[in-house]
Amino acid sequence: MLARTAFDLVFRNARTRAAAEPVDIAIKGGKIAAIAPTLACEGPEVDADGRLVLAGFVDTHIHLDKACLLGRCGHNHRSVSDAIQAVAAMKRDFTVEDIYARGQKVIERAVTGGTTRMRTHVEIDPRIGLRGYEAIKALKQDYVWALDLSICAFPQEGLTNDPGCEELLVEALRDGADLIGGCPYMDSDPNAQLEKLFDLAQEFDVDVDMHLDFDLDPSWWHLDEVCRQTERRNYQGRVAIGHATKLSALPPEQLKSAAELLAKTGVAVTVLPATDLYLMGRDATHNAPRGLTVAHRLAEHGVLCSVATNNVQNPFTPFGDASLLRMANLYANAAHAAISEFDACLDLVTDLPARLMNLRDYGIEVGNSADLVILDTDSGPNAIAELPDVLAGYKNGRKVFERQRPTLFPPNQV
Repeated sequence: MLARTAFDLVFRNARTRAAAEPVDIAIKGGKIAAIAPTLACEGPEVDADGRLVLAGFVDTHIHLDKACLLGRCGHNHRSVSDAIQAVAAMKRDFTVEDIYARGQKVIERAVTGGTTRMRTHVEIDPRIGLRGYEAIKALKQDYVWALDLSICAFPQEGLTNDPGCEELLVEALRDGADLIGGCPYMDSDPNAQLEKLFDLAQEFDVDVDMHLDFDLDPSWWHLDEVCRQTERRNYQGRVAIGHATKLSALPPEQLKSAAELLAKTGVAVTVLPATDLYLMGRDATHNAPRGLTVAHRLAEHGVLCSVATNNVQNPFTPFGDASLLRMANLYANAAHAAISEFDACLDLVTDLPARLMNLRDYGIEVGNSADLVILDTDSGPNAIAELPDVLAGYKNGRKVFERQRPTLFPPNQV
């Protein structure tokens, strides 16, 4: 009699988005080793009981270094610049320990919300120095058992107008920062900032992820220059822009033209629903615009898009829990997504952001990393509609958290 194959872990009776019927998923050495309707094998088992199993959520844009600042300043900010100024006034006093503690809180909430990959922007400038970077680098190392964290070195308050900032960015990149970001609309010379950012990206062979066009006036923007630089540097597939709220203010034909340019040049777009909805249109007395770029419509035109967290409990967004499932639900609601588009909304926090971050080992396929989460529902559309609990998460096949299903206690029936 032939011996049955032994695995480190086997998920039984798991619903996936790819299969019409439940399947078994076997794990070996931290990788997905087999997927089939019924696997004849040995090893510890997890009964998914017909629930949805996904590859972990991917957060492409968050700010761990300035999270959880409620109570440290007022929250009557009526613009993006107001929020930037509020944080700028505080960050001179941030310590490595303080940033670590606040970032740790958000990471743990994200992990228990099902996130297994994350890209965080970290502010680097003469006011904060490298303290934020050092704290986040420590978090990256300390939480590698639960989360892959990518660090984006980011000058929030400008670059060409901020002496000493470039030298600090270079120091972070030499130390191993994973990519570089920018904020052209805060610079006295936006195009010069973009030129410098792409120069640094090429010098250190890292990707680019920047905040862009964060208002509702489409009469001017920096998107064209980003696309031009991307094409000139052969950086297609390595550039992302966050917010891009000006796109939400375009009529259909202009939006189509912009989408075609983004798709042609391989520039990805990250939509940040909580912050975009909170900060855009605040000067309107009625019929306030949403300021939310409709990512799944851009995706239909071939633009690589994601939906992400951005800020958690600070002047930019004074609420949040780092749950990407909740963010996808919020996005679907605000973007008027049809029920038939709920799967596309789930793509925006799973498969598409994995592509945006150029992750080669993501997804429920044999050979990929066993980064899996179990949701208390049975399909992708229901994950968006129901906002179910994330019951358990696994990183490289190891369980990193578990949440018990609630138990009801009805009165005894006589």
